[in-house]
Amino acid sequence: MSEKLSVLPYKGTRDFYPEEMRLRNWFFGVIREVLEKSAFEEYGGPMLESLDLYAAKSGEELATKQTYNFTDRGDRRLAIRPEMTPTVARMVAGKMNELNFPLKWFSFPNMYRYEAPQRGRLREFWQLNVDVFGCDGFEADLEVVTSAIDLLLAFGADENMFRVHINNRRFFSDVIAAVTGKDAEGSRAISKVVDRRGKVPYDVYKKDLIALGLSEDEIAKLDSLYTMTVEEATSLCPESVGAQELLSLFSLLTKTGLAKYCVFDFGIVRGLDYYTGTVFEVFDLSPENNRAMFGGGRYDNLVGLFVKNAKVSGVGYGMGDVTLENFLRTHNLIPESLTAGVKVLVTRFPDAPYEAYLNLADALKKHGVTSSLYLGEKKFGKQLEYAVKENYTHVLIMGGDEYARGVVRLKNLATREEKEMPFVDALASLLS
Repeated sequence: MSEKLSVLPYKGTRDFYPEEMRLRNWFFGVIREVLEKSAFEEYGGPMLESLDLYAAKSGEELATKQTYNFTDRGDRRLAIRPEMTPTVARMVAGKMNELNFPLKWFSFPNMYRYEAPQRGRLREFWQLNVDVFGCDGFEADLEVVTSAIDLLLAFGADENMFRVHINNRRFFSDVIAAVTGKDAEGSRAISKVVDRRGKVPYDVYKKDLIALGLSEDEIAKLDSLYTMTVEEATSLCPESVGAQELLSLFSLLTKTGLAKYCVFDFGIVRGLDYYTGTVFEVFDLSPENNRAMFGGGRYDNLVGLFVKNAKVSGVGYGMGDVTLENFLRTHNLIPESLTAGVKVLVTRFPDAPYEAYLNLADALKKHGVTSSLYLGEKKFGKQLEYAVKENYTHVLIMGGDEYARGVVRLKNLATREEKEMPFVDALASLLS
């Protein structure tokens, strides 16, 4: 091979150096703590799934155009997972008679989608998935919307930073039927156009609706819905089950004080085919990052794909790590330092036994103090420089003289204060 290999990662993927890993582990930790306090339980699944799983329920674009797929040696068509919902539905179906419903589950899988990398969207990403199974009522919808709000609030966000846009697919289909007379298939085709409404020029959006057979008057009626309140919109189809679900959900959001974070939006339909009821997307309100960050909804029929006549409802959402990081950076919600607690570097000198330093580092770790013995044989100044760059909070100093007298010197790198004392006193100081 004449040319050297590239040091760059594959297009649309990222390298995670320790600094990036600290950030990712920090916000995963915040999320895990919030969800576990609400009794959600963590699960995991395989990265490889049958391509048919996505072709059947995720929609043709995702299954055929955005998956990394291949045929294995057994002539099985496989895909590297582009999303997690079909996997968790398969898992629930696999042990449906053993599980204790309702289920409240979450996971942090990494996904792959073959699409054009851009701000907030990469080919490889990690995604939080939160789902509730086995609750048919709007209470589960409220549970997942509430958890999404709680997560953003846990990072320090407030109502001026984000908004949850909510709609209902059943209601959407009923309105489309009332306005245009279209059946379920026609409604699905219109939903694809509506889902792209904010991403294309209006004349393109209108042209696509006309191509589906809508008149100018019908398009105008649909356009009027985008500015209506939930009460105004649902009054157009008061008998709709979806309308009643919307009203019940917004009533509880008001009673729980969460309505200030939410708004009805007829344009939210979600692009995946399996959504059947409540759908929502969370938007960043900052002009610098004014976009949908994540979303989800109800998918009552997905488990039935695996078990005949199965009736296990599901509702959930996915939050990508890329869009979350963009949101946190845009609103300055990332702490200046992600290093937790005390971190001690045990420095070395040639006139003290190496095993003595090993004993100091070992004693610190056994007492729960994060610590490391400096590796190599560099001058003391270089060791201090290393400690500062690696975010150590203290250095422990013991030269030949200190070793002979049975003491150490403890230096606080933030205050530059340095004190000589027996090691037991230094340990007590670090633990206090």
